[in-house]
Amino acid sequence: MERQIGIKESNSGNRQSIVTLLQSEKLPVEDLPADLDNFFIAVDYDNVVGAVGLEKYNNCGLLRSLVVNKDYRNEKIATKLIQHVEKKAKDLGVDCIYLLTETAPDYFTGKGYKKIKREEVPADLQSSAEFSHVCPQSAIVMQKYIG
Repeated sequence: MERQIGIKESNSGNRQSIVTLLQSEKLPVEDLPADLDNFFIAVDYDNVVGAVGLEKYNNCGLLRSLVVNKDYRNEKIATKLIQHVEKKAKDLGVDCIYLLTETAPDYFTGKGYKKIKREEVPADLQSSAEFSHVCPQSAIVMQKYIG
């Protein structure tokens, strides 16, 4: 059957599918927001095959939980998810997006993100669960200006 990949805003009804997808890739779920505001999902018909989220901290954003089902990789789904989250960030008045990664710094470099030091991240974002205790200190911090 031909794939019909679409990107749409997530809601709490998609939460378990997102959790399952994140867990399958050994990504953190303990701080996943209940309401999933500013999260997007990639769907193939009704099957959730990818996800990404944005947490807003003043005029900064934290890109988090980017995941694509391994059977759907190399189809530019992650690129589409990032584009949606960056557009949402602009709509929300965010001018700079940060992220933490242990496995994909080269991928994000190709999307315009630059490695920075953890100390360069704004204090309110550093106090987020993702920065303060979910992701290890060894995670690479990256930043992209979108404003």
